[in-house]
Amino acid sequence: MKHVLTIAGSDTCGGAGIQADLKTFSAQGTYGMSVITAVTVQNTQGVFGCQDIDPEIIKGQMDAIFTDIEVSAVKIGMVSQIPTIHAIADKLEQYQPKNVVLDPVMISKSGFDLMQPEAKEALITRLIPLAYVITPNLPEAEVITGLKINDLPSMEQAARAIHKMGAKNVLIKGGHLEDDATDLLFDGENIVTLHSDRIHTKNTHGTGCTMSSCIAANLAKGKTVEEAVRIAKDYITTAIAHSLDIGKGVGPTNHFYELYTKAGIWDEIKD
Repeated sequence: MKHVLTIAGSDTCGGAGIQADLKTFSAQGTYGMSVITAVTVQNTQGVFGCQDIDPEIIKGQMDAIFTDIEVSAVKIGMVSQIPTIHAIADKLEQYQPKNVVLDPVMISKSGFDLMQPEAKEALITRLIPLAYVITPNLPEAEVITGLKINDLPSMEQAARAIHKMGAKNVLIKGGHLEDDATDLLFDGENIVTLHSDRIHTKNTHGTGCTMSSCIAANLAKGKTVEEAVRIAKDYITTAIAHSLDIGKGVGPTNHFYELYTKAGIWDEIKD
């Protein structure tokens, strides 16, 4: 079993952040580990507060993992402040793990700043060059590049710009497009587009965390980038299609739907 590490924030209601990452790692048949960067106060209705973890504690968590357990892939999620970014980058440069997947989480669906605006430059200069794959959605790609993105040509332009910043592979997620949810993958030479029908549901909490974690897990298992992205695209589409109507707001995706179905227990637990 491959070991996959998430470096991200904690989500109280379990739909995003390290909780979503660990569920995804398990669903993909890998062993999940975590380094917590922040503790958020949130539920399905929004994010109401955040406490960043001391950078030295973040470094200590990373040392504890890397000096003891082989790490086959790393997923990076919420990194809200400059000292956090520097702490993570320093340790990644020290241990040099393979298959670093960076999900540049910036703003929650409710509009809460999960990354301080002044931290953008540190993200670009310290973490993007360490990323084997980066997975921004359209608003995040716009912040990183300064470009307006609303169609496939502008997605390609953004992917090329981010690749020049040092990321080896760039996945621009098209969930915010008006038409079908089309993603664009660029490896420095080739463009691959991945299409899926748009699923009309409000329950999409944690989709970005889940997709990036699925990519990391499958890279750890030896899949190519394109294979890992395609598996993740199918996985998140299924998880959204069978999402959970939990809480009063934006409910989470269903990380274990396929496993529940194979086990023959979905019908008895879904209600």
